[in-house]
Amino acid sequence: MPLVIGLAATAGMAILAGAQTPEAQYQKPPKAILDVLNAPVMPSLSLSPARDVAILYTPMLYPPIADLAQPMLRLAGVRINPANNGPHGTLRYNGFVLKRIADGNEVRVTLPPDARLSAPLWSPDGRRFAFTNLARSSVELWAGDAHTGVAAMVPGVHLNAALGAPCDWLPDSSSLLCLTVPAGRGAPPQADRVPAGPHIQESFGKAAPQPTFEDLLTNAFDEKLFDYYATAQLALVTLPSAQSGGASPQITPLGQPGIFRHAEPAPDGKHLLIERIHRPYSYLVTFEDFACDVEIWNRSGHVVYKAGSLPLHEITPLGGVPVGPRGFAWQSTAPATLVWVEALDEGNPRNKTTPRDRVMSIDVSASKPEPQEMFKTEERFMGIEWGERGDLALVWDYVRSHQRRRGYFFDQKQPAASMRKVWDLSIEERYQNPGRPVIRVLPNGHVAMVEDGDNIFLTGEGATPQGNRPFLDRFNVQSLEATRLFRSDDTSLESFVALLAPDGSKFITRHETPTDPPNYFIRTGSGGRAAFTSFPNPTPQLAGIKKQLVTYKRPDGVGLSMTLYLPPDYKEGERRPAVMWAYPYEFTSADLASQVTSSPNTFTQIRGASQLFFLLDGYVILEDAAMPVVGDPETMNNTYVEQIVADAKAAIDEAAEMGVIDPNRVGVGGHSYGAFMTANLLAHSDLFRAGIARSGAYNRTLTPFTFQSERRTLWEAPDVYLKMSPFMYADKIKAPILLIHGEADSNSGTFPIQSERMFRALKGNGGSVRYVTLPDEAHGYSARESIEHTLWEMLTWFDKYVKNAPPLTAVR
Repeated sequence: MPLVIGLAATAGMAILAGAQTPEAQYQKPPKAILDVLNAPVMPSLSLSPARDVAILYTPMLYPPIADLAQPMLRLAGVRINPANNGPHGTLRYNGFVLKRIADGNEVRVTLPPDARLSAPLWSPDGRRFAFTNLARSSVELWAGDAHTGVAAMVPGVHLNAALGAPCDWLPDSSSLLCLTVPAGRGAPPQADRVPAGPHIQESFGKAAPQPTFEDLLTNAFDEKLFDYYATAQLALVTLPSAQSGGASPQITPLGQPGIFRHAEPAPDGKHLLIERIHRPYSYLVTFEDFACDVEIWNRSGHVVYKAGSLPLHEITPLGGVPVGPRGFAWQSTAPATLVWVEALDEGNPRNKTTPRDRVMSIDVSASKPEPQEMFKTEERFMGIEWGERGDLALVWDYVRSHQRRRGYFFDQKQPAASMRKVWDLSIEERYQNPGRPVIRVLPNGHVAMVEDGDNIFLTGEGATPQGNRPFLDRFNVQSLEATRLFRSDDTSLESFVALLAPDGSKFITRHETPTDPPNYFIRTGSGGRAAFTSFPNPTPQLAGIKKQLVTYKRPDGVGLSMTLYLPPDYKEGERRPAVMWAYPYEFTSADLASQVTSSPNTFTQIRGASQLFFLLDGYVILEDAAMPVVGDPETMNNTYVEQIVADAKAAIDEAAEMGVIDPNRVGVGGHSYGAFMTANLLAHSDLFRAGIARSGAYNRTLTPFTFQSERRTLWEAPDVYLKMSPFMYADKIKAPILLIHGEADSNSGTFPIQSERMFRALKGNGGSVRYVTLPDEAHGYSARESIEHTLWEMLTWFDKYVKNAPPLTAVR
């Protein structure tokens, strides 16, 4: 049950401090809201690499709280269910349906009872797909036939999914590289009933600034548990052919058990990239920054090349990268070429030097492998995408000082003069964003950009001042000219999903309007469009909801926008109570902050603990009201408070000018950094009657080594950290505030103690506050009982303190 504590007597619901309230059982919102919450869920689509069939698979929303209440180990940044050695609390799927592209025929996949599945993973040839099933006592491997829909568990394979996805296909499309539970590993370690001594950490002279990660190792027993549950046996699992009848799979262990951060087959299928974690461990960073050896194994499990020995990364500069090799990966289009990055500036972004990085490669299949430099980047390397033919690559770097990203074409045939700059954009730019390359799975199982002659394909959101209009372009890498193949019209939101023809003449899109649910369509270059799916509207009762994109300005001229929702029973001329829900973002210029990023043409669907459920209670919603904080990246937060207050006032003034809200009955809410914003708005303005702050951080001294886009530490900018902390202004918060927090919050910086201390500060200063903690919930809430209760809390709170609030004159 949720724990609900404390409410000042002045709020009219007085209870004893620290006591559970009489209603501290899980509550349910009204039936109209439950009907929408329980409506059918739209499936997702995954296209086969052969482009002849797709899988429709449905997310399993709202598991029972009993699922979240299963045992959980929080170790080195991961959450493990010790009962099955798999992840704890992750999203799962069911209802797999195969649908043929040619004729739309459907075949339902045979699945286990009470299935809790991963998303499907296609074999490179598209004839098979694999997935995992989270059973109660193990993580099972399943494989299915892409044409018959027959799927079966692979016997004898007990996967170890503690650190992530446990399997990857090899190029032969019949074998998978899997992490398995070691045979005969014995019973898990048991904690000593009596401590052997104190727990000690030390530091001598080396600065180690780190974010405030959750779920870290804390003592020697945690280390033993991590060793036990994270240790895996690598194995090749070869599936029998469809013609072999009931033959058993061949399971071949590789090497010795270890803790594997990464294991990936090379494109040639003969080599394996292996990253093995080893001690010493850290109590400051997650397992991804632990020391590890990077090795190349053959398919017999023998080391054929040692690529590096990476140290524990505790002293990486803030905003920087580790010194030495990093980011090992296979080149998608070469048989066995390993690629990695090395910093040339000691990994420190404050060092004034160029170039900052170099990208190295080595052909590990050569008789005498020798590392070679591929190219250098002037600024920090961000990533590389390979063209499918192997001669072209798209390289990105990041200019931290100006918040820009730059894209280059790299021609491996002419490396000396091959880095051609193509794009140079602000990382916040949306209107001029060229999009991202369209990729496909190659026959070797790796992904690469689709190439058609001298062209690649780009797809993006297509942001405009009137809202998003997604697109598909053919882009010539020689002339650098784009040809538009498709653009969503201005009455719907239609997004590119996948190519069906390599020349771009046929592709899949996802189409929706405010009243038409999302469905998939097959488009041709001639403009033809045929429906591929026909999912009905799961919530026709929401058809009366109206929404529009509204643009306006704050007093200093910065352009703002929001999506205005009107409830289904709204009548023209009415001034309704309103809810503003928002999340602040940082921008380097007013022009960038003014760009619109949403669409008025999305289908209205309401899921989870969404604020949009207030529409069914008669409220107007100011959704995603823009909250830009504009300025120099180094100092923009100096005026954070003043800017968000101006943002909020501009939104309320605009909605009031439109005549749809009562400006004296507005509530404000947000989640995470939006909760932080909510508390600040209540502390520094009188714009709102009440607030809802979910899973927030309120005291920035508890996140001293930067947060969000803030680059300075607490000791470099103490006044800013204190001014931005609503905890320091708890005595100024007079409007009632509802604090909600998951007791197992997994997000860096939003430890539950943030809400606990904020509650005590508000209560100690006579504020009106209700503090609800949700058992077993992380940063976002997932259990059905938790979501229903959260909605009940939100509706009850704003109905009392916003909708039915007494006139302001009466309050004063």
